[in-house]
Amino acid sequence: MNKKNTSLNINKKIIHMKDLNLNNKIVLIRVDFNVPIKNNKILCDNRIKASLPTISFALKKNAKVILMSHLGRPKEGQYDKKLSLFPIFQYLKKIFPKNNVQFNNNLNNIKIKKKELLILENVRFNIGEKDNNEILSQKYANLCDIFVMDAFGSSHRKESSTYGVGIFSKIACAGPLLISEINNLEKALKNPKRPMISIVGGAKISTKFKLLEKLSKISDTVIVGGGIANTFLAIDHNIGNSLYEPKFIPLAKKLKNKNNILIPVDSRVGIEFSKLTPAYIKKPHEIKKNEEIMDIGDLSIKKIITIIKKAKTILWNGPIGVFEFPNFSLGTRALAESIAKSKAFSIAGGGETINVIEMFKISNKISYISTGGGAFLEFVEGKKLPAIKMLESVKKKIYN
Repeated sequence: MNKKNTSLNINKKIIHMKDLNLNNKIVLIRVDFNVPIKNNKILCDNRIKASLPTISFALKKNAKVILMSHLGRPKEGQYDKKLSLFPIFQYLKKIFPKNNVQFNNNLNNIKIKKKELLILENVRFNIGEKDNNEILSQKYANLCDIFVMDAFGSSHRKESSTYGVGIFSKIACAGPLLISEINNLEKALKNPKRPMISIVGGAKISTKFKLLEKLSKISDTVIVGGGIANTFLAIDHNIGNSLYEPKFIPLAKKLKNKNNILIPVDSRVGIEFSKLTPAYIKKPHEIKKNEEIMDIGDLSIKKIITIIKKAKTILWNGPIGVFEFPNFSLGTRALAESIAKSKAFSIAGGGETINVIEMFKISNKISYISTGGGAFLEFVEGKKLPAIKMLESVKKKIYN
């Protein structure tokens, strides 16, 4: 099989932070600190940890470092204590005890010295952030000598802190985390080692149809699960009360006929959507009107394990069942564990995928875990992410 995607090489088209002189420069870094916080406690710090090497590098190079991020979806112009970045400021004070760490949201009068670290308040408290307001973008740009875009998870948004600031800054570049995301995604997409296997799970085929189209063109096999698989099953079978999208059956049929889409040959079904519902294994034609597919069956698990054992590249997005319910977690567990055991280059992305990885404690056995959700999907689909487009335009303007 010779399915290639040679349209990438983004890495060469943007300026890298590590290639710039940061000494005594004010460096404004857009990070992704959109993490779960409850009662002022950070529940999962993975995204913060992913940003630490970038922050540490800038401080070691004697930069004056300012960080900005969004958190949640507050109403613009309104302060919301639950969505304040103050707990993250407290967290970073412990990580960088030798540096003076400040917390501030005064965009007009910021004073910062070499090797100091300043965290701005949630950018979405600022009016105009989501609309990529020019005045706000210029305010951000006026804070710094160098703007660093390092928030891959927000790179698909054209907002003041991710896009506009770079347009108005003296120089805009990509941070190490963003570069790492691009490199690893390109490794999986550009000219992957084969066989390449893609796994696409989740509830709705409508939200991932473009992703399926893209992956089916470059993958040797696409494994589908969850509500997405149910829509494929509904092409030929009555699947009872199972979650699926009737309007997408014709498109699913075309995709299935053209490409190597692996759909379940058996399923675990229950009578109601509940943790306590017993699971019964049935083939598609055996499913009754009052039954609901919530996981794949044992024969499907065996097929998936066999395919993954032979894989050289694995791209994974989404669970393949209701993994939160013990009776219906077997398929997703088997998938996760077989990917963890594989010697293939594996890349995983998406919020639910990361939840699965944490639940089954396999994070150290996945080659690369993307910090992006929507950005991950859009990048894989082949869309030009606004932040990357901005960085490419900045390099052209400076070096051409």
